[in-house]
Amino acid sequence: MTAPKRSAFARFFFFLFKCGLWFVGLSLALVLLFRFVPVPITATMLFDSNGATRDWEPLSNISPNLARAVIAAEDSKFCQHRGFDTEAIEDALQRTKSGGRMRGGSTISQQTAKNVFLWQGSGWTRIVRKLPEAWFTFLIETFWGKPRIMEVYLNVAETGIGTYGAEAGAQRYFRKSAAKLTRQEAARIAAILPLPKKREVIGAGGFTRRYGNTIAARIGVVKRDGLDSCIYK
Repeated sequence: MTAPKRSAFARFFFFLFKCGLWFVGLSLALVLLFRFVPVPITATMLFDSNGATRDWEPLSNISPNLARAVIAAEDSKFCQHRGFDTEAIEDALQRTKSGGRMRGGSTISQQTAKNVFLWQGSGWTRIVRKLPEAWFTFLIETFWGKPRIMEVYLNVAETGIGTYGAEAGAQRYFRKSAAKLTRQEAARIAAILPLPKKREVIGAGGFTRRYGNTIAARIGVVKRDGLDSCIYK
């Protein structure tokens, strides 16, 4: 007797199951690889019409001022959470429900997962991205640890038009190594990260200048209160 044919639904379900297994296996392989190997390129870099100037540096060659600046600006609970800041997410959802301006609740870990493994974008593309972003965030928190997450983030974050990473940003704006960034210089770079193509590091005025000054002041707080303790012992 011939075996009964699977229904169309069963075949479709089996196809999805196989795709899921491939996705899990490939994602695990990439995360484990990039635990030790510098990320060579990201989707954002690949499709940047302005090119992608970058120069990978280990965390030890990047000024602690910059790591503390991005913690102050982007994710003050970086060393406390496991990839997701539930309070920030709830606040963002509440603002949206109240008809306020949409404000992201993404942590540095989530931004790193998005930058390395996924794509940019808003609207429906952002909604589609959220589930794999959560998966990759879980993986890097599990297999990389905080120092590696910060190292990768500071090397792949867009720091200007066609410019990626701390070293390329430091060279572009201050003609110096990222290892030598002062508090004020690090704060200026951190201030533009949400909108690197629209905000100016040199000659910044208005909100960007005030925001940079605020971040510079917070760098001391990050160090004093040990908000960087998962990176610097």
